[in-house]
Amino acid sequence: MDTFPLLTFSRIAISDKVFTPVAGSSDLSTHMQSTLDWLLRAHDQGNDDGVSYGFSLRGGWLPSYRETTGYILTTFYRAGRVMKRPELTERATHMARWLAKVQNPDGSFSNPKNGHEGIVFDTGQDLFGLVAAWENTREDVFLHAARRAGSWLAQVADADGVWTQFKHKNTPRVYNTRSARALLRLNQIDPRDEWVRVARANLDWAVSHQHASGFFENNAFMVGDAPFTHNISCAICGLQESGWLLGDSVYEDAARRCSDAALALMASDGFVPGQITPEGVPAATYSCLTGQCQLAIVWAKQYQITGNAAYQDAAIRSLRYVMARSRPHDSHPGVRGGVAGSFPIYGRYAPLSYPNWAAKFLLDAALLQRDWAAAP
Repeated sequence: MDTFPLLTFSRIAISDKVFTPVAGSSDLSTHMQSTLDWLLRAHDQGNDDGVSYGFSLRGGWLPSYRETTGYILTTFYRAGRVMKRPELTERATHMARWLAKVQNPDGSFSNPKNGHEGIVFDTGQDLFGLVAAWENTREDVFLHAARRAGSWLAQVADADGVWTQFKHKNTPRVYNTRSARALLRLNQIDPRDEWVRVARANLDWAVSHQHASGFFENNAFMVGDAPFTHNISCAICGLQESGWLLGDSVYEDAARRCSDAALALMASDGFVPGQITPEGVPAATYSCLTGQCQLAIVWAKQYQITGNAAYQDAAIRSLRYVMARSRPHDSHPGVRGGVAGSFPIYGRYAPLSYPNWAAKFLLDAALLQRDWAAAP
């Protein structure tokens, strides 16, 4: 096993340093298939039915990651339908069964790397997967697990409904709008006032932290840091899709202000700075490729809702930027079809690694754009 792939990452780092775009490197169908194959390999790495965290300089293929397995399985369900590949649906259900097995007794999900205490964000992301599994199988085990996760999320909110506990340094983060959205997804299959109350409390809290720039304070992993575009995209996505679920223009408008501010910072080749301050000032010269894929998703969905061609163009350019810097034909199976945390690969976000959620978001973005690519 390639446990310490120093030569592989050295090769990639040098290549990124002298990067030159390659003609045809942004072919959508090639990247869809290659990235899906990478995710299949990540799923096959262990014997527990979770998806490997990814491929890293620090240990090669890493153990399964509970949080991201939860929303990767939603992509497998979607890809199975769209691509007419029932084996992807079967894999998604196996992932969901694994999540139900590793769920904490109190309904939460933890990251064993950091201990066994439940984490709000991780539990929210796994809730997406449990809801999708129930919708696709109608098996009670998934509905029961989803209810337990939702109950825990509601119970650990403070008196105002905001998540201040079970967070990094017990500090609220705006990007937990994605966890609020997960509660609203649960509410679609199991309506309860408590799900909506807690979700709205966190969405309202997030909106209250939006700057005139369109970006948000209290949205970075570490206090004082400029948020990654991954964090920014999570915040936008949570507000945007919660607004659509609730029919609430306050959340939709807040999301659009932030996505428009990010669009204003996009370069002609699709590059968006990997970190942006709450005041809207670029704070990085590298790209957070995960965030680029997520922004492509945000803009693609805004195009679907509004018909504004500027959002379609933004989605295409952002995803092309990532695809042109990915390696669908690389000789190494840990690299081929994966998406690096940063470009260059030694950038600050998930450095020297190919995290599984980056590949998940590329595939999601590509699935949204596949019909555009086929249009005359």
